Amino acid sequence: MKKSLKKRVKPPFLFDKSNYLILIAGIVCIAVGFILMAGGASEDPQVFNEDIYNFRRIRLAPTLVLIGFAIEIYAIMRKPTNQ
Repeated sequence: MKKSLKKRVKPPFLFDKSNYLILIAGIVCIAVGFILMAGGASEDPQVFNEDIYNFRRIRLAPTLVLIGFAIEIYAIMRKPTNQ
């Protein structure tokens, strides 16, 4: 009988809303980086396509992916404000 009278206390979430928003921003950044890396295939396998070495695929896309991973680490390590 006493157990039914006690209120059940839900454990708090590990993260708060801002942590989840930062996590989503990091996932979007990583996805954009991988999308920018795609493409560059040659239509003829006998002809080499120089487009695989352009700025977007060599510098921009990997940098976006690394920034996205850094955002994810920050979102995980950030202390929630409600605790």
